[in-house]
Amino acid sequence: MGRAVKTWFVTGTSTGFGRLWTEAALERGDRVVATARRPETVADYPQRFGDAVLTLELDVVDRDAVHAAVRRAHEHFGALDVVVNNAGYGHFGMVEEITERELRDQMETNFFGAVWVTQAALPVFRAQGHGHLVQVTSEGGVRAYPGIGAYHASKWAVEGLSESLWQEVEGLGIHVTNVEPGPYATDWLSRGSRTSAPMPAYDAVRARNGGEWAVGDPAATRAALLRVVDAAEPPHRVFFGRSFTDVAAIYQERLDTWREWEPVALEAFGNG
Repeated sequence: MGRAVKTWFVTGTSTGFGRLWTEAALERGDRVVATARRPETVADYPQRFGDAVLTLELDVVDRDAVHAAVRRAHEHFGALDVVVNNAGYGHFGMVEEITERELRDQMETNFFGAVWVTQAALPVFRAQGHGHLVQVTSEGGVRAYPGIGAYHASKWAVEGLSESLWQEVEGLGIHVTNVEPGPYATDWLSRGSRTSAPMPAYDAVRARNGGEWAVGDPAATRAALLRVVDAAEPPHRVFFGRSFTDVAAIYQERLDTWREWEPVALEAFGNG
């Protein structure tokens, strides 16, 4: 018996991970609703993959447009099996440097955009009795670096939302996975990132934060994502890349600190 064909809905499919994963799904015979803010950036998909792909213009910050796109996707293919919240960008700037508008824009795309897609997909998943929501957060959703606090805030928010979500929906046959990529050689920095006006007070922090990064091959994530969505019991969280050792050390430091301060924690509880 052959593998069942899956129907995907993917945001941010013009470049980077979104394009790679869309192509991986289509090349193995799945069907994909590929969305992008600029339709011309995904015009090649129907030419290459025919009726297996539906391209839609979509800016995820528009809640009504998101719900309309998910409805259109479901009507077109009759099902949705995998929804990938991939759209997003990085904003660089020290916390003091970030303007209110910059922070709100970052949250609107990376967090609220993911919320709108999630809310639009859940009724379809519930009616079907199955579905897999893939939230593309980042290793930056469980750790943080200086100079990119707005981005981390948005990704930590998606992680927290999703941790509540999977406890709410797993009994309904719905899986939720936070995919947490580390650094990869995509065009993420050059294509969509934004930067706050720098303050000289933080020049030394910026200098310490520079240097070379070990980056992964983004094409290698194609097979990895397919393994995640094909798993009978997919993980709630999975790193893509070599993040585990560094993040494990950060979590061990947190555990050590909590243990050290546990007497104070218990004192704060009261009741003798």
